Amino acid sequence: MVAVLFTITLLASAGVGAVQLITEKPIAQARAAATREALLQVLPPFEGEPIAEEMTEDELPVKLYTASAAGVPVGYAVETMTKSGFNGLVRLMVGFAPTGEVLNIRVVEQAETPGLGTKMADEENPLLRSFVGRDPGRMTLRVAKDGGDVEALTAATISSRAYVDAVARAYRVFCRATGAAVPEAAEAVSGATRGADGTSGATAPAQTPETDAEQKGGSNE
Repeated sequence: MVAVLFTITLLASAGVGAVQLITEKPIAQARAAATREALLQVLPPFEGEPIAEEMTEDELPVKLYTASAAGVPVGYAVETMTKSGFNGLVRLMVGFAPTGEVLNIRVVEQAETPGLGTKMADEENPLLRSFVGRDPGRMTLRVAKDGGDVEALTAATISSRAYVDAVARAYRVFCRATGAAVPEAAEAVSGATRGADGTSGATAPAQTPETDAEQKGGSNE
């Protein structure tokens, strides 16, 4: 029986390893293609390939892309993330003009509630409208419910706070990469609550705590 179990385990492990080897390259290619597409969507026209730089912000990994034309930077994109989503990780690609205004934002990864938090990826959603064309350093980076300048998704406040948290982190990276002073508004709280590991990079402002009942059952409020 031991020999049989060992053989079964060995075959299963070999099968898993073989599947990983087969799928690893296509997955990497798909991710690279998705990143390229996101860069094209959030940056102005550029020449060649954007220069990528891996960084950390609030102990979370981020990636800065500098796009140039005729040797002059024309835009910056930050692949940013937060762990404060309703269902955990939310990853965004945020494009900035050299002057600091948000050009566009694309959701790269999220696992939010279908029909609620997932609307952060929709075209012309209120979160996106709140940022495009504006300098985050001149905004109060919280959702309106928390006294900020960002219009939240309907019935998806937690997801909205996570989105703001990720954008605020991206803006801080942009400022430091370009040598600009980080405005106090960008260093201040975004309204996203810290995850269990305390690495979201945002501390919730004083507000009425949300109960489990309000956070579950699809309300995401």
